[in-house]
Amino acid sequence: MSARKDRILIWIGAELVHYFLAYSLQQKYDADYYAIIDITNKPKDFFKNQSLVIFKKIWFFHDEINTYDKKNPDLQYLQNFEKRFEIDLWKLAINERIFYRFFNFHKFSAKEILTIEEKSAKFFESIVSDVKPDFFITKQPSFHHLELFKEMCKKSGCKILMLSYPKLGFRMLLSEDVNVMDDAKEITSVVAKNRSFPQMMEYLETHSSHSQLKNYYTAKKSKVPQVKALFDYILSSNENIKTNYNYYGRTKNKVLLNLLRTRVQKRNRERFMQSHLLQKIDLSEPFIYFPMATDLERHLLIDSPFFTNQIEVIRSVAKSIPVGFHLYVKENPSNITRDWRPIDQYKELLDIPNVKLIHPSFSNQELLSNCSLVISIAGSSSFEAAFYQKPSIVFGNVLYSLLPSVHKVDKLEDLPKLIRGCLNQKPRQEDLDKFLTLLENNTFEFNMVDFVSLISNRFYNEESSVDVRINEGEIKEFYEEYADLIEILSSKHIEKINAHKSHKYNT
Repeated sequence: MSARKDRILIWIGAELVHYFLAYSLQQKYDADYYAIIDITNKPKDFFKNQSLVIFKKIWFFHDEINTYDKKNPDLQYLQNFEKRFEIDLWKLAINERIFYRFFNFHKFSAKEILTIEEKSAKFFESIVSDVKPDFFITKQPSFHHLELFKEMCKKSGCKILMLSYPKLGFRMLLSEDVNVMDDAKEITSVVAKNRSFPQMMEYLETHSSHSQLKNYYTAKKSKVPQVKALFDYILSSNENIKTNYNYYGRTKNKVLLNLLRTRVQKRNRERFMQSHLLQKIDLSEPFIYFPMATDLERHLLIDSPFFTNQIEVIRSVAKSIPVGFHLYVKENPSNITRDWRPIDQYKELLDIPNVKLIHPSFSNQELLSNCSLVISIAGSSSFEAAFYQKPSIVFGNVLYSLLPSVHKVDKLEDLPKLIRGCLNQKPRQEDLDKFLTLLENNTFEFNMVDFVSLISNRFYNEESSVDVRINEGEIKEFYEEYADLIEILSSKHIEKINAHKSHKYNT
């Protein structure tokens, strides 16, 4: 009797990275492959008919939950589900950008949300029960339904292989948890490389996540694909409304009016920032630095579920700093992707006494160099603070929490005491060297930002639209062109699978 093959379940999104990964894995690792596909309507034909990857079975996520039933959600089932999987559904759902707080075309009621949660949970349970996957391969979750399924797999004993962005640019982490390295529980036993602060700063400068994103956002892109995508949308049917709850309420008139409205808003916000946010500041006075997070990001909505209102967090910090210090708050340059914040939010921040609101163009390095302490929700600046020999405070779960100079807020009322304690602390060279060594050993060189951009430019009109038809010949041609890059990903996944099978991480 032949031995049972490993069962590998892969989550495939519109960025297609994990489809190419599955194509490469299948050629190098003998297993039974399954896939959950989370895409819009038009690419579905490709996945239904493709012959490059032999999946035992595929599911289209939104096909399973696309209809809204008139009946009430089964609260008893949902309550039992929360207990069995130790998952708080409302914590995930209320922080879902599609459901609440951020502008959408449909206002979801509590009944609709719970109905979607019930369908998602039952669908996911059926897959875990029927497939019994040994490994779940996925990207870093940004939407709550993928985070939900990932947690269910973990609770069911399935090993997670999740690609995520560590706080170092141009590298990738492959682990079960975004904020925990599989082979790293503490830094005391790590053998340091005896690097000085200047040497580690040099390393940071060549692996800056800020630089990586800046290169991506400032890359010149033609307006032609965007205009073409707009006309394609106007001339197409609204099929996505039927297949994807992300698209509920998106009539063409609403989308076009919103496009015009956001263009005007963005210009008005930029004019306001230019006039009211500081572009020249006194760096000689004592200050605490708070870099704002980009809205709608995972590290805000999922990693810091109770601190998503940044204005309230900043207000709490302003209440907690010692007399003699200013609080310098800087808008995140990446928030341009969200068309900046409403002007009312900037005004509210400007009204907080002892807060100075800084323009996003101001140098992050200068602020880190001259501040006394960095406080962020869960961003990379609190990690980079250690390179500048500055302590930091975070509100969310972070990968770099192993650093002794990084402190997590457990209770808001303890914040004043925590800040005063941090102001008397200075990061140790050896601690940062050990953590950096640990991070290097648990990550690998790969420019995922550029790779995703290559896919978008080839298949999605430079990110102008993901609802396009995909051709198998073009997919194969792209794979052959970038096989060396894709094989890096598949090799790292096979290494991780074998490490799990040898129980390396159980010791």
